[in-house]
Amino acid sequence: MVLLGLGAAACSGGGNGSSSATTSTTRAAVSTTSSSTPTAGTAPTLGVAGAFAPNGVGFGQVRPTEISLGGDPTGILTGISWQSWGGSQATGTGTSTYVGPGQTVAQGSQQTATVDAFDLGTCNGAPAYQQVTWYFPQHDQTRADSGGTPINACSGP
Repeated sequence: MVLLGLGAAACSGGGNGSSSATTSTTRAAVSTTSSSTPTAGTAPTLGVAGAFAPNGVGFGQVRPTEISLGGDPTGILTGISWQSWGGSQATGTGTSTYVGPGQTVAQGSQQTATVDAFDLGTCNGAPAYQQVTWYFPQHDQTRADSGGTPINACSGP
């Protein structure tokens, strides 16, 4: 999973990095500033809209119910229910494609995933979670070992 437990090709993920699909993504021009802290009372967004242009979903939104990197099924998380939002980390659950060891994306199955949005700061001067990742605890995954680098929600891949 290159991007958040999502990653073999810049936009896949399923928790194990065994995706055989390749996805291309256009990077939007987005500036990131991580040294600022959001203003109290202003709800942060998940990065910025356009971070995964042209087909990304959920970026630039507060508590998105779907996140998509615009690529293969392992880069899509749907039905997100957030247990927390607005603190230093936001945590929720949703459904994504889990690809087990030795499987291809086509062999993956829809399973519950935990999503963490973190690195609270600013994107384009607005309060935002700058990183996001999701993983499958039922397969002994954690955020720390979810398969790769978290997704940069401000600038994309």
